[in-house]
Amino acid sequence: MKERIFCGAITMRNECLKAFAACAAFAAMIAAPADADAQRRDRGQVNFLEAARQELRPVTFASEFGVASGVLVLPLSAMSDLDVRGAILSSDERAALLRALDAAEFDYGASQTLSLRGIGGWDRILVIGLGDDANLLRYQTVGAVAGRAVISEEGSITFMAQGFSAEAVTELTTGLGIGEYRSDLYRTSGREAASRGGIVVVADADVGAEAQTHYYLRGRALIDAMAWTRDISNEPANIIYPESFVRRARDAFAGVRGVSIQVLDVSAMERLRMGSILGVGRGSERPPRMLIVRYRGPGVPDGAPIVLAGKGITFDSGGISIKGAENMGDMKMDMSAAASVTGAVLALARARAAVNVVAVAALAENMPDGGSIRPGDVITAMNGKTIEVINTDAEGRLVLADALSYAERHLNPSVVVDLATLTGAVRGALGDEYAGLFSRHDALADQLQAAGEVTGERLWRLPLHASYAEDMRSNIADIRNTGSGTGAGAGTGAYFIGEFISREIPWAHLDIANMAYSSANDWKPDGSAGYGVRLLERFVRDFQPVPRGLGEGGN
Repeated sequence: MKERIFCGAITMRNECLKAFAACAAFAAMIAAPADADAQRRDRGQVNFLEAARQELRPVTFASEFGVASGVLVLPLSAMSDLDVRGAILSSDERAALLRALDAAEFDYGASQTLSLRGIGGWDRILVIGLGDDANLLRYQTVGAVAGRAVISEEGSITFMAQGFSAEAVTELTTGLGIGEYRSDLYRTSGREAASRGGIVVVADADVGAEAQTHYYLRGRALIDAMAWTRDISNEPANIIYPESFVRRARDAFAGVRGVSIQVLDVSAMERLRMGSILGVGRGSERPPRMLIVRYRGPGVPDGAPIVLAGKGITFDSGGISIKGAENMGDMKMDMSAAASVTGAVLALARARAAVNVVAVAALAENMPDGGSIRPGDVITAMNGKTIEVINTDAEGRLVLADALSYAERHLNPSVVVDLATLTGAVRGALGDEYAGLFSRHDALADQLQAAGEVTGERLWRLPLHASYAEDMRSNIADIRNTGSGTGAGAGTGAYFIGEFISREIPWAHLDIANMAYSSANDWKPDGSAGYGVRLLERFVRDFQPVPRGLGEGGN
């Protein structure tokens, strides 16, 4: 048939093309599931996942320790700490432990571990170094390292926390829960949880009750939100797409007071003239969605909220500008920022925080298809600005263009912070130590950086240079969606997004492409880091009003 098409008569070629198109259309029609069928399929997968997910160990707080059994966790900054936290050990157990520490040349460095089995009545003794001058972040990190280390243990866990403040005990316990997370969501073996014992946190009598209150008011909410964020980011793209993301969010917020949820479907976005996000979603059978989650805490007056907007590309093939095959599977996590902003609001809402915040998740799947936008196309965003599409793989900024335009017009924001796995260039600039921070508003940037230092999700501020305007200039439209390809890729991407919100509204862009997911380490398993949940939760809690107008960083 190919020879006929390319070598035969024009008439025959056209007839063949028509027949091919008709067959393709019919095949697409019978292959595309109805929405009800898609929902049934998704629910079936969710049911399997719920059955397979390993539940968190129950946590209790005590001022006295019981008998030697299961796993003993000893966080130590020096050998002398054994006088406080080692009272649970018999003289023989203590002597054996000291010999092992000496033989291993254990120096009590931050998160250093030594695991010993078969000492006395303990199945395992896990020693974790605290390092010098431990702060609350260090305590949470040590807790997470412990949680990761004991995740497969079947028995109970005794965590010795005498001599610590209530805040430190809360962070240790919160870290334990964060560390328990598993990303092997679809393994059918090795996840049995029936015999897993609970965790007893042993703290000073005047500390344990206060730590327990803090843990159940805030720590547990943060653990659950981190797990939700990681789960939905780690899920494969055949399970999480715009519609199922919305359903998972509704389930997570069900029954939480102070929350309202709005979802914009294709018809609503067409009425709002959101040509940018609609353009990205045109090539997929999974239609785009805009999810808006509002939370206002008890006693908080109705006013201008903090808006957190997230890029939610549930799978990014690159579209017509298709990516290479290597590591394309990771693009199921190109919606990590949308997951993180939703997760941050989930943490705040479940903890009943006294804040006014909105999460906007701009959800679409970027696929190549006959209906896809093409390089050279011009689309129009909600605010009326026209965009020349140079590269369809620069799609995250397109969905955020409409998200920010919507936030300005309909949400009356006090500030807007957007998150996106936007560019590979940010990794070249910052490695895996910092996410990129761009802002025209110094007071806002300062608060975000402060939150990053407290939570360990650190930010490095990069410039929004005036020259980026020329880099993004289009000959046919108001702006193009990429620069020349040889300049500051992370900076021009941030500049593009900033063109879709007024310069008077305090705004910041966080490029988290280098931080959102990675291989396993002491803090997390393979896959999503849940990056941004702790950062944004802290930022919103500590937020101080920011004056409108530009600071020194503005252009």
